[in-house]
Amino acid sequence: MTSIRRWLLSGLLVIAPVAVTVWLLEWILSTLDKTLLILPQAWHPDRLLGFHIPGFGVLLAFAVLLVVGATASNFLGRKLLVWGNQLLNRIPVVRSIYSGVKQVSDTLFSENGNAFRKAVLVQWPRPGMWTIAFVTGSPGGDVANHLVGDYVSVYVPTTPNPTGGYFVMLPRLDCVELQMSVDEALKYIVSMGVVMPSPVAAH
Repeated sequence: MTSIRRWLLSGLLVIAPVAVTVWLLEWILSTLDKTLLILPQAWHPDRLLGFHIPGFGVLLAFAVLLVVGATASNFLGRKLLVWGNQLLNRIPVVRSIYSGVKQVSDTLFSENGNAFRKAVLVQWPRPGMWTIAFVTGSPGGDVANHLVGDYVSVYVPTTPNPTGGYFVMLPRLDCVELQMSVDEALKYIVSMGVVMPSPVAAH
């Protein structure tokens, strides 16, 4: 029984990463395939060729991104973007959603963006319990007027899904800066502590 249990665990360790990777790729491809919805029904490859081409939506999404990116990079495209943003910002309900999403996407995807600046160790959710968090910036607006001292904005992710978490503002002195990259910290969080970060020589 001990050998069988060991073999089952070994097989699970081999199959699980492959299965999750295949599932994620299938989900991404099926989601991108929905890009075909922007085409008229008569232009769909299924209609034109008589059979389905898996992944054609991925190529179409890639082409759309290239065209939009090239258009947005020239003078006329930038003018159109400004006019489009002004139009969307005048629509009451759309304005609040669009502005928030745009700020987040600009931070995450722009070449100069730096969503997670460094990994830190903080006491969360109570003193004596530690977890890894990410510094995202400094408090701004009226919030900064009510905080006495040097504070930083910190994102505390959940595990194994780091896209959910908590946004908190902590005194800088309460954050212990870690000698590890953001990528290493994310892997450490997603793996629930199983994938250890690279060791750092003690100073």
